[in-house]
Amino acid sequence: MIDATHDAALRCWVSGADGHADFPIQNLPLGVFSDGKGGPRCGVAIGDWILDLSALPETEVGSATTLNTLLGTGKVARSRLRAVLSQLLSQEEHRQRIEPMLSPMTSCRMHLPCAIGDYTDFYVGIHHANNIGKQFRPDNPLLPNYKHVPIGYHGRASSVRPSGTYVRRPNGQTKSAEADAPGFGPCLRLDYELELGMWVGPGNELGEPIRVGDAATHIAGYCLLNDWSARDIQAWEYQPLGPFLAKNFGSTISPWIITPEALAPFRTAQPPRPDGDPVPLPYLMDAADQKEGALSLELEVLIATERMRAEGISPQSISRSNAQHMYWTPAQMVTHHSSGGCDLRPGDLLGTGTISGPDRSSCGSILEATLGGREPILLPTGEQRRFLEDGDEVLLRATARRDGFATIGFGDCRAIVTPAVRYQ
Repeated sequence: MIDATHDAALRCWVSGADGHADFPIQNLPLGVFSDGKGGPRCGVAIGDWILDLSALPETEVGSATTLNTLLGTGKVARSRLRAVLSQLLSQEEHRQRIEPMLSPMTSCRMHLPCAIGDYTDFYVGIHHANNIGKQFRPDNPLLPNYKHVPIGYHGRASSVRPSGTYVRRPNGQTKSAEADAPGFGPCLRLDYELELGMWVGPGNELGEPIRVGDAATHIAGYCLLNDWSARDIQAWEYQPLGPFLAKNFGSTISPWIITPEALAPFRTAQPPRPDGDPVPLPYLMDAADQKEGALSLELEVLIATERMRAEGISPQSISRSNAQHMYWTPAQMVTHHSSGGCDLRPGDLLGTGTISGPDRSSCGSILEATLGGREPILLPTGEQRRFLEDGDEVLLRATARRDGFATIGFGDCRAIVTPAVRYQ
């Protein structure tokens, strides 16, 4: 629901918060940070500062070092917290008490916001699925099940890391078309994936599916997700059971949880399916979800090579997409995930899969943008990239924008590629 916390005219007494590109008072994302004052604890981003929630008795967060419990309490508790924070940060009378609880982001370290019990990655970006499929099956890029069921696989929660953590190039088995047998060594076709992450709030009991009309209340927030991919390893190992080592070596997330309440003004209708596409089965269909269950979010991928950083050249934008290019809604993903009886738990992470747009300028992976490495990306230094090289930094950004409302963002999701472990 749209309420006073979304008012574009609302002002904050924290210096630099008004008009902040990501974290004005209309956002108030949740995270876990540490600084010179103490170890990991819960906080909220406001401008270029972090408000320590453990120091605020009215937030009832206490000394928690993760947000799992808060996410599990559901929408009512989140909305109440949001209203309290909005008042404390907008009314000058609270400044003297609250200001000492602020820490500059530059002096803080961000941690994973939750203890992630399970991580599932979906494949709902239909343009990405088409682009990848065409490289292997030009005449039939989508498999028969794609438009009937939200495709997903279970990923590796232990290797999810917050923005700013290095990602090491993986080793693995690969086999070229010309080789008689596979070899083992560093991945040569390392790729990024532009995704949204969804944080599970209240879960469900084992054997008790979540109905699609209720599924949105089980989503506690969103983040950016770069689910790194080793394309050459994946090509050799993925049949018959799907992704394994090519996908479990690292996933990078933006550390702030952008709540559904903050994103309320940016909800939109799910794009209509093209003529001839099947109508989803009844368990996946809800009129309200189709009317306002999608998100309008501008997505961007930027890259900075080691040389670019050394020469002071800003990261170059290489792709722009939008969350509206998802073929299934977040609620449909949650519902399908639980439809067989699987129990979701607070703090579980769900990825959307790569969100590409309809043309080359909106590709969400370098595999698509370079047509499988055949047409390289040209960078300002004259360097070319067919796939990622050691020292490359990939940066993902998301912006929510709508007339009449304050623009909010997700903060950075970034990581630098480091060399693979060398085997003797």
